[in-house]
Amino acid sequence: MERFLQNVVSGISMGSIYALAALGFNIIYNATGIINFAQGEFVMLGGMLMVFFGATLGWALAPALFATVLLVVCVGMALERGCINPLKKPSILTLIMITIAASIILKGATMFIAGKEAHTMPYFSGGNEAVRMAGVFIPTQTFWVLGTLVVVVCLLIVFFNFTLAGKAMRACSFNRTAATLMGIPAKRMVMLSFILSAGIGALAGAMIMPISMVDYQSGAMFGIKGFGAAVLGGLGNNAGAVVAGVLLGILEALTAGYISSHYKDAIPLIILLIVLFVKPSGLFGSEAAGKLKKF
Repeated sequence: MERFLQNVVSGISMGSIYALAALGFNIIYNATGIINFAQGEFVMLGGMLMVFFGATLGWALAPALFATVLLVVCVGMALERGCINPLKKPSILTLIMITIAASIILKGATMFIAGKEAHTMPYFSGGNEAVRMAGVFIPTQTFWVLGTLVVVVCLLIVFFNFTLAGKAMRACSFNRTAATLMGIPAKRMVMLSFILSAGIGALAGAMIMPISMVDYQSGAMFGIKGFGAAVLGGLGNNAGAVVAGVLLGILEALTAGYISSHYKDAIPLIILLIVLFVKPSGLFGSEAAGKLKKF
């Protein structure tokens, strides 16, 4: 039982990162109808920049985290302003190809600047110690990861339900044409969606650095797992994305613990395919899966 719980704790930690990445996918999908395949690179950039500011330059946690999120947000804004916004009535396929190209460019630029080596850094607090609870050792960084997920979820709930900008984004997700006719600047909402998505991705990357090695290629796997969680939870359904992300993380950890670490990436995705064959809209999807509701 202790071994099982240890694997579950490890899975929840990684699954929270997949959930954050999935939230980034959903926010842009709800605003634009496209899948941002550069989302994994936002996570990777968050991790690499956190190492640069926090470990290499020796900055304190707060300014290093702030600078990391700010720079990744600037990258997301530049992607939207430079590549998405200038296009006049582009097709969904064109927009998806742009995000794939952006992913390749960001990966190549990171390799050129930071090299091919994998990077990590110490835990944010408690040294590299683990807390023992009910016979299970929980790394102190796990509390940072879970805390970040809870805070992001709560802030998104407040944003989408109690702020004018959040309600405008919800309106655009339901009917962009009608929202535009009512005076909502739809293009500005698209830019805001990229800002939120990049910021959440940066937080996910920063939080995972102390418990996972990250290099310039890591964004691809974060993107695949995040997209898998988004689809499994019902594309556009934020609550479903959180549950599915944590579930994928637990399945991955149990596979590594009881079968083989060589299959830990494959088994959860196989389960994802099985679920999609049975219920194509995802576990929590519906005909309105692409619409933002209360969360």
